[in-house]
Amino acid sequence: MKKILVVDDEPTLVATLKYNLEREGYHVATAADGEAGLSAARANRPDLILLDLLLPVMDGLEVCRILRREMTTPILMLTAKTEEIDKVVGLELGADDYVTKPFSMRELLARVRALLRRAETAPAGATEVLVAGELQVDLRRREASRGGQALPLKPKEFDLLAFFLRNRGRAFTRDQLLNQIWGYDFVGDTRTVDVHIRWLRQKTEDVPAKPSRLITVRGVGYRFDG
Repeated sequence: MKKILVVDDEPTLVATLKYNLEREGYHVATAADGEAGLSAARANRPDLILLDLLLPVMDGLEVCRILRREMTTPILMLTAKTEEIDKVVGLELGADDYVTKPFSMRELLARVRALLRRAETAPAGATEVLVAGELQVDLRRREASRGGQALPLKPKEFDLLAFFLRNRGRAFTRDQLLNQIWGYDFVGDTRTVDVHIRWLRQKTEDVPAKPSRLITVRGVGYRFDG
């Protein structure tokens, strides 16, 4: 049974989320402020965290920042804010996705299922390593390196890089990348992909502003050459 932690200070919403998630077969823990949420995440090691941005005691962005230093658990932000910058900051700090309140329960459950879908692993007893020049991606250990130096990749950065290495030379649209990596048809803009591409370029390119590996294909999307 997958464990989900809901960190939100709206009792009615928390009760609704808990009810619907438990109906889907998940074990649900809750916390009503940022500090309590951080403690619950450390104690319970959930498989997924639903994290509100506007929390008492410690805001959601700070909780996200701390959690990303300690664990790779998928984080789905819940926010009532409509400004694009708030969503981008959350993604920059390591959140995997976001939904803006009010949201439909059907959409939220779809995103939960997508985030819980783990990256494919190599067969038991085997190690699959993808290599592109000085880049190496160990799928079984979920580790990546460049020139022998470990790359500190966030979970979706790792999945995106592994996908590109498997499909080098092929161009993909942002929607295709969202479907492949995030596992559902994204509703809204595609900034999530652009943010993760920018992160990867900063870690894998000699000159991120003039990439030689992660190429922008005008009018299409992105392609990995290497």
